[in-house]
Amino acid sequence: MVIHPIKPVYDKNSKILILGSFPSVKSREEGFFYGHKQNRFWKVVSGIFEEEEPESIEEKESLLIRNKIALWDVIQSCDIVGSSDSSISNVVPNDLSIILSTADIKAIYVNGKTAHKYYKKYTEPVIMRSAICLPSTSPANAAWSMEKLLSAWKIIKKN
Repeated sequence: MVIHPIKPVYDKNSKILILGSFPSVKSREEGFFYGHKQNRFWKVVSGIFEEEEPESIEEKESLLIRNKIALWDVIQSCDIVGSSDSSISNVVPNDLSIILSTADIKAIYVNGKTAHKYYKKYTEPVIMRSAICLPSTSPANAAWSMEKLLSAWKIIKKN
């Protein structure tokens, strides 16, 4: 059983909530979301908002807060082998009420099909809000070029 070690990023001005499934081994080691250099999350988000790609955790948090984005994961704890989403079992979902009671979230997005699956199973029935599934920024999603990801993800800028 692995417990999610990263606190959510949000403030009272957050309007968009982006949820991943569960942090990778690299992210858990780094202590922040999307820590694997091959993951395109930071490149995509900074590209959409026409900002420089952040390097440090502080720069990443600032990019999110400045653009009214809250970031967390669907899963609070689970059994997982390495970083393999397909190995996830014994899921305990995160309680999103700490974000939803603080910020006026206009839209919820999930990063990839695994996050969407667990969101629909555990979170949506509790909070009664659907999420829009965006294509995963993971390097495992090689079918999606950077250009296609930017095109699909630009929807987050509309809120």
